[in-house]
Amino acid sequence: MFDMDVRKYRQVLYKGHLSEMFIPYMDPSDDWFFITYLDCGDFGCGQCAVSLEPYRDCPAGAVFMDGVFAGQDGTPAKIPNVIMIISYDIIHDFCFYIYMLMQITEVRPDVSLVARIVTTVGNYDYIVDYEFKPSGSIKLGVGLTGVLEVKPVEYTHTSEIKEDDIHGTIVADNTVGVNHDHFVTFRLDLDIDGSPNSFVRNELVTKRSAKSVNTPRKSYWTTSPKTAKTEAEARVKLGLRAEELVVVNPNRKTKHGNEVGYRLLSSPPSGPLLVQDDYPQIRAAFTNYNVWITPYNRSEVWAGGLYADRSHGDDTLAVWSQRNREIENKDIVMWYTIGFHHVPSQEDFPTMPTLSGVFELRPTNFFEQNPVLKSKPIKITTAKNCTPKND
Repeated sequence: MFDMDVRKYRQVLYKGHLSEMFIPYMDPSDDWFFITYLDCGDFGCGQCAVSLEPYRDCPAGAVFMDGVFAGQDGTPAKIPNVIMIISYDIIHDFCFYIYMLMQITEVRPDVSLVARIVTTVGNYDYIVDYEFKPSGSIKLGVGLTGVLEVKPVEYTHTSEIKEDDIHGTIVADNTVGVNHDHFVTFRLDLDIDGSPNSFVRNELVTKRSAKSVNTPRKSYWTTSPKTAKTEAEARVKLGLRAEELVVVNPNRKTKHGNEVGYRLLSSPPSGPLLVQDDYPQIRAAFTNYNVWITPYNRSEVWAGGLYADRSHGDDTLAVWSQRNREIENKDIVMWYTIGFHHVPSQEDFPTMPTLSGVFELRPTNFFEQNPVLKSKPIKITTAKNCTPKND
């Protein structure tokens, strides 16, 4: 990240990538019970990446890069136009107001750089976007679209159902779209202003106002930060309590004494609903928590293990974390999982609209001030005419 105040590059994210995807279907019958995919480990998301086409996979103005991946026999395999890069220009990022007149006097453009890759694994397309913003934020998004996994049934109407559970929704005549989940796990090797980092769980705590406060207010909330010292203290199930999750560099502080850091802005939390001793959940135990923190280990890259297609759950992120290693002021890695519970609907058949999730790594006391202040304002004299057309 280039800091324009100090005119130098500063470290934020050494490496961030898709680590594993877990897609269990919710039909326990003989024909379906085994359909619990680990898409990256079972098939290879790089090997399944597709060439992107202008105006179909990407908007106008995009440029493309070829990709080289290891083929099934280990030899290099080239996929043309597999990565898209484009900048998005959203005019209104923030503005200065004359408050009495509510007159906008100046705005700054929000020009984001986006890199996209699409991987088609079986019946689903996964659209993975990496967005880099002038505010210093890094947004990672995943979109799901494709063709539903369906099964034939004798029913054409819900009133005909005789079974206790058809494990899905009738989406067409004699066709059930089966309930399932998508869990998408990212590995984020953060180096905030250097490798030694710490993970802070900043709980928001409600307190009653002191009796000495002479106002009608009876309560307020304040922050109660706690630095996780071990892996066990850093496992997080989101949504259980109000807290901010921040990776900081305790050895670097702003001029006001705040530790420089980046916080996680999560998507709506979703966790696994399978029981813990179910065999697919044992293999995918890395989804038991939304957030994990581990010390850097060059062999710990794939959340489902190195040989996920043969896994019995004995080589996963959940197993590595049981060592409960120290993580305070260490070179640490964040693992974050976006989850979707997909109850199919008729609109999802035969091809479903894109279902999206996004999370953000946002600077928190990393800069001395808003870095967008250093971006160039728009000059009206050189801006394109956007006068509305009269019919």
